[in-house]
This record gives sequence, structure tokens and C-alpha cells, in this order.
Amino acid sequence: MVAQWIGVSRGLSMRRRHRPICRDGHPRHPVQPYGRRGESRSNLAAVTTHEPRLPAVLSIAGSDSGGGAGIQADLKAFAACGVHGMTAITAITAQSTVGVDAVGAIEPDLIVAQVRAVQRDIGVDAVKIGMLGTVATIAAVEQALDLLEPGTPIVLDPVMVSESGAELLASAARDALVQLLPRITVATPNLPEARAIAGDPAADAPALARAIHALGPRCVVVTGGHREQAVDVFYDGETLVEIPGERFPDGAAHGSGCTHSSVRAAHLAHGFTPLEAARAAKARAAAAVRDGLREIGHGPGPVDVLAIRARRPHAGGDT
Repeated sequence: MVAQWIGVSRGLSMRRRHRPICRDGHPRHPVQPYGRRGESRSNLAAVTTHEPRLPAVLSIAGSDSGGGAGIQADLKAFAACGVHGMTAITAITAQSTVGVDAVGAIEPDLIVAQVRAVQRDIGVDAVKIGMLGTVATIAAVEQALDLLEPGTPIVLDPVMVSESGAELLASAARDALVQLLPRITVATPNLPEARAIAGDPAADAPALARAIHALGPRCVVVTGGHREQAVDVFYDGETLVEIPGERFPDGAAHGSGCTHSSVRAAHLAHGFTPLEAARAAKARAAAAVRDGLREIGHGPGPVDVLAIRARRPHAGGDT
């Protein structure tokens, strides 16, 4: 299935707002250049100080109007993992559980502006990158990554095809995506994506993890959702680890890949190692599929990482 690309949104043209000036001539609310209290954020501070603060994690990804995947799934996963979620939207999809009807790319300058805004005020402890779509979008994301503090963990979920089968990465953009890999802390392709990146349509996960690692990322996790056995393969250049998990054929899997990579990014922001984060992501994503909302929509329902059914308000009780 090929979604209809309906063009690039026009970036908003906004006049710079001038902050109110006090009588003494000083700004009432001076601009903070980086993070809280004028200091850049680092995920290390969140786990090494006596006063740990809430990590903030940025999703650079597309929007799913059906709420099952994309930034909507990312924000749910961030909340479930105890981090503050932020977004820089790369594309807007007209999407449901059944399919993707249309896709509109966001103006590249607006993608960079979104990242700049949150980095300057809030700071970024980790990044999850999802749907990119076009060469221009990938170039914009590369520019945006330059705004982050060196060493910020970056997780790449190389979204190429939606759960319903719609192509979400232009063929011309695949080479550009590969060029992004040296900046990535953990790349998390599924089996078809890994084969496309490595250029080997027959290789299995261990060989693919090694081949993709040679392209530059610090770690690779080939996820097991499309394998015969639901086993993720982790490789960091030295150690190859298989991470087994259960398969839930009666569950709901829409957004499972987004949830998997977002949980990983959140754990990196909390200070976990890439392997620890990979194990946590496997367990959380599997549980989210198991508890998925099968009653939502007419296609594969969305995963449920927040135990939404248990949160229904009850008359006369707590809400």
C-alpha cells in the first residue's frame, strides 16, 4: 500500500515576541539559553546526584491521527517509563488502524525549530527518532541533532512501512537514513528494515546486527516481531545477546515498534545501559501487545502500555 503524499506544510511565519520590560529596563523573564537554571541537561545528572530530577525525552517522529503509533505511542511510552515526553513532528499522517490514507511532510525549518525550542528551555536527556520519510526531513533532523549536548543518547527506529503496509520512507531517502547511523546510540530495525538497510534480503538477525553495526551506530537491536521466534538480537560491536520474549497472536500490535524504541530511549535517559534498556524495552513492548486494545478500530488495534482499561473512572470513586 502506498500512502498519498500531499505535500509539505508551510512553516509558520511568526514575529518574535518581545518580553515585557520592567521599569528598570531589564526583561521581566530573561531567556534561559539551555535547560533549567541556564545549564544544559544531561541524563547523567538524573542518576548521579542526590536530587534526581525528571528526565525529558524527545520524540522526533510522525503523527498518527488514529493515536496508535508515531508520537502518540511515544508519549504514552514515555509516561509509562517516568519521563517527560516532548515532540518534534516530522510528518502528519491521515491514519487509522486500517491504513494510511495520506502523508504530509513538515517544513524542514519547522522541524529544526521544534527541537531548538525544547532544547533551549527544557533540555533533552535522550532522543527517539521515528518516521522521517524524505531526504529533506533527514537533513533537517541531522541539523537539529547538532543542537543537542554531545553524548545525548539517540535511538533510531528506522520506520519504513506502517503496520498496515503503507510505505513511510521514500526509496530515495534510504541512503540518507544510512548516513545518519554514525550519530545513533541504538538502532532498532525490525527484520525487513534490517534487511533493507544491510542490502541483504536473506540474512537473519545476527548477521544483520553485525552488518548494520559496521555502518556506524554504537549498538543495534534487530527486533523479533517479524522473526519466526520473538527474539530480539542485541549487538554492541563485541557481544551479541539474544533477548527472548513471548509472542501474543491474540494481542494488538499497532504501535509496538514505536513503543519498543521509546521505552528504550526513556531507560537510556534514566541512566540504564543499552543492554539493560533493550531488555526493558522487550518486556514492556511485549506486555503492551498482550494488553493491546483489540476493540479499537477495524484493523490491528493499538498497543496499551498504560493499562488504560484499568484507569476507567468509577462513579463515586477516585477519578
